Amino acid sequence: MQKKSKFLLISTVLLVVVFGLVYAGITLTSNLGKSKAEVTEENAGDRLSKLFKKISPTTETPVKGQIDLDPVDVAASLPDISKFPVTVNNTNDNFVEIFSSTEKSGTGVDGWLTDVATEFNNANITVNGKSVSVKIRNIASGTAADYIKSGKYIPDAFTPSNELWGEMVQASGVKAQLVSKRLVGNVPGIVIAKAKYDAMIEKYGSVNIQSVTEAIANNELSMGYTDPFASSTGLNFLITALHTFDNTNILSDKAVQEFEKFQSNVPFIASTTIQMRDAAKTGALDGFVLEYQTYVNAADLKSGYVFTPFGFRHDSPLYALGDLPQEKLDILKKFAEFVTQDKYMKTAQEKGFNGLDTYKSELASVDGDLLISAQKVWKEKKNSNKPITAVFVTDVSGSMDGEPINRLKESLLKGQKYLGKDNSIGLVSYSDGVTIKLPIAKFDTNQQSLFVGAVNSLQSGGGTATFDGIVVALKMLEDQLAIDPNIKPLIFVLSDGETNQGYTLQDIKGLIETYKIPIYTIGYNANIQALQNISSINEAASINADTDDVVYKIGNLFNVQM
Repeated sequence: MQKKSKFLLISTVLLVVVFGLVYAGITLTSNLGKSKAEVTEENAGDRLSKLFKKISPTTETPVKGQIDLDPVDVAASLPDISKFPVTVNNTNDNFVEIFSSTEKSGTGVDGWLTDVATEFNNANITVNGKSVSVKIRNIASGTAADYIKSGKYIPDAFTPSNELWGEMVQASGVKAQLVSKRLVGNVPGIVIAKAKYDAMIEKYGSVNIQSVTEAIANNELSMGYTDPFASSTGLNFLITALHTFDNTNILSDKAVQEFEKFQSNVPFIASTTIQMRDAAKTGALDGFVLEYQTYVNAADLKSGYVFTPFGFRHDSPLYALGDLPQEKLDILKKFAEFVTQDKYMKTAQEKGFNGLDTYKSELASVDGDLLISAQKVWKEKKNSNKPITAVFVTDVSGSMDGEPINRLKESLLKGQKYLGKDNSIGLVSYSDGVTIKLPIAKFDTNQQSLFVGAVNSLQSGGGTATFDGIVVALKMLEDQLAIDPNIKPLIFVLSDGETNQGYTLQDIKGLIETYKIPIYTIGYNANIQALQNISSINEAASINADTDDVVYKIGNLFNVQM
């Protein structure tokens, strides 16, 4: 009896110990990745103030710099054309170079034109008794149009995703002759989560561009779209939405006013489709824009989202550019005939093209000048009377010495031309400590001059307290929100991504999540993953700013977000 009691006692003690160890393990693992203290909307302000006081940043008296009032020079910001890969090389001297949109001139499911052009070059095609070939360069439609319109680099031919880019190229003064209206079929669309799609069917009876824009305007649908200056689908969506608001004049007062109302409920404009899809994966969006060819090749989208076509078709027209000699025009015509053969239309279908062929646009052609004007209206009205307030957080640590700090300064000095004058900006620098180089103020001529002076004064040296710099930016924006709750706050961090002093991401991640302020990161010879970890918290973009295209990339980012 005594032995039995002793056994029970030992068993009980062991159970308690085991339970304690299991509980401790669960507690430990459940807290991994969490900040030291749970941050809520109620205590966020107090927590931010405590972190800010420990940093105790210095504030400099800004000195004005010389501002450049010349308009944006797109050609100067574009990198050398070699930045964009040639996916098919010409095989002889009698060839045409073609700029091609990326969904068809890459590899794999995005390599249809790459494959067909390779076969064209291997087929010993002749024109006037001479063997001919093609050279295909893989480049996004909007970027290609920038090269062509600016005169930086004009190839022999251009096959964008849709005809809108061809119209704008012609409006810029570059001759663009339509050789083929369609090389391969594609359709832009809105993909909407199935549950939300079903709810819209129940309320509106159907899902189309009319019901989608109405649902967004009524704050019933959280949807994002892509930059209409760079994205074929984004540009198409902008024009289609404006047409929905007024089908007689896409730039009428009525259309613009309805667009502003609609835009006030658009939570997200992405620089790229990848950024937008990443945001959708977090559950932040009910829907977004996408091409059908991409949709059918993404199993996760086909199973969870419904595709609804809209706007102009994306049938990859082919244009001859400039005053091409007849021999080159003949090569282009021969190429267009070759790629549209039945055998190549079959391979196109296998890669997701030529689906929804019965879809026809209800919109009439839009003149290039009108398209350019619509882009300008978007730039002016996209924030729907909710001005942006942004703080630039610049890394001036010792690891930024030399080329990185020089490129950072060049990025800001040239990129500031894309900052809207109705917005407000401030500038912070950090190394061992944090300095407020420029307090937040409206970006008028005076603030622009102070901004230039502050950027020019940046000098590298010391450690890297990245998250201290972000805390100071958050506090500056919190103070500004107290003055004007209507602003839209943003943070831009320009850094090499390394942190060796001050707070850590774990210390402030909860604050960033609670304040919901997007933090866009721009990396210079950087630890890109570290910067992406910061940007991903609130679905912001992260740019790898290598030395030859950083100004162009940042210009596009500022154009979208500012």
